Amino acid sequence: MDLYDIRGGRLDVITEEALSGDEHQELNRGFTSMEPFASVSDRGGRATRDISTFQRFSVDTNESLHFEPCEDEAPSPTGAEDGHDDVFEEQETESEIFKTRNKLQEKVAQMENFAGHLEEIFLTVEENFGRQEQHLEQHYNDVLQTLSQRYDERAAGLEEEKKGKLEALYNQLLGCGQTLDASKELIEAAQEIYRSQDKRLFLKAVMPTIKRIEEFAKEETDLRLSTPLEFSTPLADLSDVKTMMDSINVVPAPSAPVINPQMANSATQTSLRVCWSLFSDDTVEYYELYYRPVLEDTPADSTCGPDVTKVKVKETHCTVTDLLPNAQYELWVTATNTTGISPASEKALYMTVPSPPVIKQRECTSCPEAALIRWESGNPNPVDSYTVELSEMGTDGRQSGITESIVAVPTCQCLIQLQTGRRYLISVRAVNIGGPSDRSEAFTVSTTGTFFHLLEDTAHPCLSMSEDGFTMFYGDEELPLSAMAFDDNTFARCVAVLGDLIPVRGRHYWEVEVDDGTEFRIGVAYEDTQRNSYLGANNTSWCMRHILTPSRHKYEFLHNGWSPDLRITVNPVRIGVALDYEKGALSFFNVDLEQHLHTFHCHFQNYVHPCFALDNPGALTVHNGIEAPEYTFI
Repeated sequence: MDLYDIRGGRLDVITEEALSGDEHQELNRGFTSMEPFASVSDRGGRATRDISTFQRFSVDTNESLHFEPCEDEAPSPTGAEDGHDDVFEEQETESEIFKTRNKLQEKVAQMENFAGHLEEIFLTVEENFGRQEQHLEQHYNDVLQTLSQRYDERAAGLEEEKKGKLEALYNQLLGCGQTLDASKELIEAAQEIYRSQDKRLFLKAVMPTIKRIEEFAKEETDLRLSTPLEFSTPLADLSDVKTMMDSINVVPAPSAPVINPQMANSATQTSLRVCWSLFSDDTVEYYELYYRPVLEDTPADSTCGPDVTKVKVKETHCTVTDLLPNAQYELWVTATNTTGISPASEKALYMTVPSPPVIKQRECTSCPEAALIRWESGNPNPVDSYTVELSEMGTDGRQSGITESIVAVPTCQCLIQLQTGRRYLISVRAVNIGGPSDRSEAFTVSTTGTFFHLLEDTAHPCLSMSEDGFTMFYGDEELPLSAMAFDDNTFARCVAVLGDLIPVRGRHYWEVEVDDGTEFRIGVAYEDTQRNSYLGANNTSWCMRHILTPSRHKYEFLHNGWSPDLRITVNPVRIGVALDYEKGALSFFNVDLEQHLHTFHCHFQNYVHPCFALDNPGALTVHNGIEAPEYTFI
């Protein structure tokens, strides 16, 4: 497992301040104008304040700010006046200012929320007005277009009728002209015959002419107008125009709204902020938002699902409250106006924020340079990531105001780089699309020394653990083999147990307390060390072994079954174990005598676990989280 990058010995993390810089400036300006206090903070975080005689302020029960005049009296040199109840001690004044600042912040937040709500209502009214104006303009254009079309049709009809009348009159005029020409020709022919002097020619031409005149006289000429001069005036069908004019006062039913996908940080543990949109030409009086929880054990086609809750709102957004934490909700919305109700939108899934994680304190480890924090989520719905927050604790046990955050942690554990010799308060948040959960219960980590717990799931069945998890017992009573439960991770041959992994390549130190009559093995081992083998008998473990013989106490330093020939004259009761990853050294010490016993030199290819074993009935106690003596890493 890799460490997070470090910059200048500190974590490369995101620092979250309790207030942003702008809010600090606003509050500072506010306090400057309301109270002429002068504060000078020392290194311990305390402040000295002089109380002015001009005025003081207080916050009433309704959280409104008012001022009370103070008497013009000079303050005493100690900052207190005898016989006056309005003289505060330094800490009381500081506490009162802190409470007042918090109340002012709450008041400002309420005013900002109210202003934001008014702004949203204003925008909604403006959008509705714009849609109505567009609707009226569209109707106006449609009516003008229809009337223009009717005018063009009527003008074209009149033009056709005019053309027909003129053609009929022209044809009749041509007929009259032809008749007049024929009549004129006959008259001229008759006159020419009448003037003729030749009797013979007269008699020859007069009869045909008379016959032509008779035939012409038989033809009747229609002198009446073939077409009336008046134009017909048909009634115009403007029913559709009337319908359109009437529809101006009838608003069409809105279309189905479109519910928006959930936005980041739009939820709390018990609330969801839901937004949707509407087509621009729709007019809406109000919306109805429907929602219900999505339960995993309810079939999709079930008719007995969770109850549907309905909320009526006028804006295109709504905050739904009184919900379940870390739950999925199905939401849809309809729009309503005076004409009717729109179809329902497509359903969308929203999530409330997760429940706070639970730090597994028995599985957390630490060392002078780092800490490995493990937790469990307990959330049935997916969690996108986790955020680990830590703040340093002072020598007086107070938490510092600066909180550092490690964000986007993908799994339920995090290795954090820390500074040596400090105490930290660590908590975890779970994060999903809705936002971060509340903080978990805080866990205190000290970087004085290496701290780990024994892994009970690796312990041999004959071993039992104390309540605090740091003392192991091997009883006199032998258990039958049938009563022992073994698995792949349990030691089966050696009565042993592993400590938690030490995943930081630095220096680590812990101590083991034993007695003279106990045979034991203590050291380190890889995680995959053989469970059906003895510690020190393979190439994946290194240990110090104590054996009782009839003549003496024998000590071996075993690795891969081999031990150097060493003799220890003073039996150690408290043994120190020093692990140096960088130098590849594992050293053992007699703590009482500050005596070096032996050092293994090995290049550790992987991280190791502390390991402990009892070869005969007895007890063994592990002391960790202590500072390494100076002589251990010389």
